[in-house]
Amino acid sequence: MRVYFMGICGTAMGNAALLARAAGHEVLGADSGVYPPMSTVLADAGITLHEGYDPVRLQGLAPDLVVIGNAMSRGNPEVEWLLDTRAIAFTSLPAMLHDSVLRHRRNLVICGTHGKTTTTALTAFLLRAAGRDPGFLIGGVPLDPPVGSHLGATADPFVIEGDEYDSAFFDKRSKFIHYAPHIAALNNLEFDHADIFRDLADVQRTFNHLCRIVPRNGCVVLNGDDGNFRALGPMPWTKVVRVGTDEHNDVQIVDFAEDADAAQFSLRWRGQPWANVRWPLTGLFNARNAAMAATVAGLALYPDNPAQLKLEALAGFRGVKRRQEVLWRTEQLTVIEDFGHHPTALAETLHSFRARFPKARLTAVFEPRSNTARTKVLQTGFVRALAQADEVYLGAVSRPDKLGAEERFDPEAVAQHLETQGIDAHFAATNRELLACLVANTLPAVGQPRLVAFFTNGSFDGIIPQYVAAARP
Repeated sequence: MRVYFMGICGTAMGNAALLARAAGHEVLGADSGVYPPMSTVLADAGITLHEGYDPVRLQGLAPDLVVIGNAMSRGNPEVEWLLDTRAIAFTSLPAMLHDSVLRHRRNLVICGTHGKTTTTALTAFLLRAAGRDPGFLIGGVPLDPPVGSHLGATADPFVIEGDEYDSAFFDKRSKFIHYAPHIAALNNLEFDHADIFRDLADVQRTFNHLCRIVPRNGCVVLNGDDGNFRALGPMPWTKVVRVGTDEHNDVQIVDFAEDADAAQFSLRWRGQPWANVRWPLTGLFNARNAAMAATVAGLALYPDNPAQLKLEALAGFRGVKRRQEVLWRTEQLTVIEDFGHHPTALAETLHSFRARFPKARLTAVFEPRSNTARTKVLQTGFVRALAQADEVYLGAVSRPDKLGAEERFDPEAVAQHLETQGIDAHFAATNRELLACLVANTLPAVGQPRLVAFFTNGSFDGIIPQYVAAARP
């Protein structure tokens, strides 16, 4: 079958295209920006890429199926041609994954407001370390496993990142509803995606829908410390395993500690020792990601006792790019990039950085870019999170023309509020101006060591590599 992907250079779309290619389909696609690294990976796999969207070209290519990414909307010329003519069958990415990959697999669906990508990578990594050949689709660029997608052996589980965001402009169900979970992992639950969810209860509702399609021989693995999951109520139709730091959890995280070199913690399964872990990843939040992944992978292989899964491999797990990724490090300056775009994620990461870099001046650089972060919905939470830094640089709001002033994130107001708390705060009208301010104030790094942490779920208009280049001698 010839399959055409609209928006193919997105991480999820690109990895799904690679899965389709591995399954033997002829794959091609288009994007408004054909850019590396995904474009290079796709081209190396023999996938033909086209720049921009052209209905005449699409008609000539004559694919059997068009997969429409959820970044596509009405007004796109190819979308409009498909709707006008109905000449070619089209579907959403999650529906395509279900029909072509997941329908007959034992699927481990990793969900939650935070930590999905890392926990998905960890789950696949642990299954591979146990000698299995799982399939997986990771919504990022992992270092372990060394690729973001793999079909794996049909007899082994398929691990997939389960996003609660909608599937396509014509399918407003959460992506994870399509993924036929055998085990659903619920890492945490907070209000996010204010562009599609009304409130926290609305988010809880979609997670409840997911849990209701977990089979009786499957399992729901959830964060037992997160009170927001109580709204889901009992789940008598399937098994529930809870993970967390409190004693009531089936899997308990104990003795967490962190210093400049590593983090360490222990896991217990129903009161009995399971494993002691010392590894390079930062923070209690990553320890929780590891505990969730270990529980899911363990239950997939040993349903009655997941603690039979060996966890020594965690010591060598290298993580995922753009998740607390160190870009530059000297005695005086460390530069880190992080995908954080929610107040809780920023707060937990900054708290961990205090332990990892106890002598450093902590500089947080934040771009309000996601559909929720660029609004005022979580602005108060961002103020509380950023107050953990010594100094803060606030980037320009992404796509400001799409929001009214009364609903748009206000960097000036946030900076002023932080200043009242003794935080040295800066903002700029453009990210180019922010970079100039950041370079002038922080380079060359002298005196007290400094950690500069960039937080964005996008490109930050390219200022991160430019800052690293300016920092190099």
